[in-house]
Amino acid sequence: MEIEPYMGKPDKRRLIACMRGKKTDRVPNFEILIEDQHVEKFLGRKAGNTLGVGGDPAKGSQAAEGIRPMYAKDYVELCEIIGQDAIAMEAFWTPIKTIKPDGSIGLLNDRSFKNKSDMERIIWPGEEDIEERLQYVREYVEVTKGTDIGVILAGACIFQTLYEFVIGMHDCMVMLLEERELFEELMSRSADYFAELLKRAIQEGVDIVFLADDFAFNKGMFVRPQLFEELWRPHFDRIMAPARDANVPIMFHSDGKIDDAVEMLLDMGVDVITPMDPSGIDYRDYKKRYGHRVTLHGNIDITWPLATGTPADVEKDVKEHMDVLKPGGRWIAGSSHSIVNYIPHENFVTMINAIHKYGVY
Repeated sequence: MEIEPYMGKPDKRRLIACMRGKKTDRVPNFEILIEDQHVEKFLGRKAGNTLGVGGDPAKGSQAAEGIRPMYAKDYVELCEIIGQDAIAMEAFWTPIKTIKPDGSIGLLNDRSFKNKSDMERIIWPGEEDIEERLQYVREYVEVTKGTDIGVILAGACIFQTLYEFVIGMHDCMVMLLEERELFEELMSRSADYFAELLKRAIQEGVDIVFLADDFAFNKGMFVRPQLFEELWRPHFDRIMAPARDANVPIMFHSDGKIDDAVEMLLDMGVDVITPMDPSGIDYRDYKKRYGHRVTLHGNIDITWPLATGTPADVEKDVKEHMDVLKPGGRWIAGSSHSIVNYIPHENFVTMINAIHKYGVY
């Protein structure tokens, strides 16, 4: 099974127009992560996954350490095959470092930060860390010259980095209540890094930013909405500021049921909500409530139909999504998270073909 011919070559103007609520020739398709086995089948050679070569940054800071993004030439070729309008370069995790027991310097990702005394062993990200990411931004911008494919910078998990790798979920929840100043200092220092990185990446030519910070599960937010807004918004708002100032579209990703955060995100200037996690979000409801105010992305469930359904199930589900989300525009078609290796390749191919088939305006 192969990708069928589709209308309209990959073009960042299509994707950006959809993000801005303007008319497009067809519904764009976009995946932030396509895992390596799918990439290899499309390209006919090993090229890593769309976030990394030799590792998987989507699986966390430890898996991302020392890993370069996919080579831009490979990524462009993949986009031309599947009709995707942009390539994305990741900078998800705050590179908070420490001196290891053996004397080496590495990422602090063992959940060992517990109190203020641990601040003494933190090495905060600086110019070297910013430049380490910017070298790949330049590569992506350079390689896409002469094409219409856009460049996305993805990152800014200032909350998730803390609870998943630096502190641990339980102790993180205790800290934000009992040692709020310390918790906010950690987020503020992370925001300093990402705000500078975004500003300079945009200066280098990034077209879109994909900001991510998981703060919800399938029943609602991890932290009471009012408290979370007080703690998180001022810091994340500084990260978003360079994109708003430069009129660069902003995608925002959090898994889970994010109903209590949507108004905050819209007020902060988010253009696209992704990935509309079906475990907590009904896409029909979101189309009615928000479809005229913000672009929606994703929601085609990676469990069913993508991983466990048949190609016929996948095509039917894509068509049902199109029937609801296509009218009036403002939907970017895609999965509910990412195209993982356990999704049968023929199901992913079917999804892309169905998007192109039913997505023409």
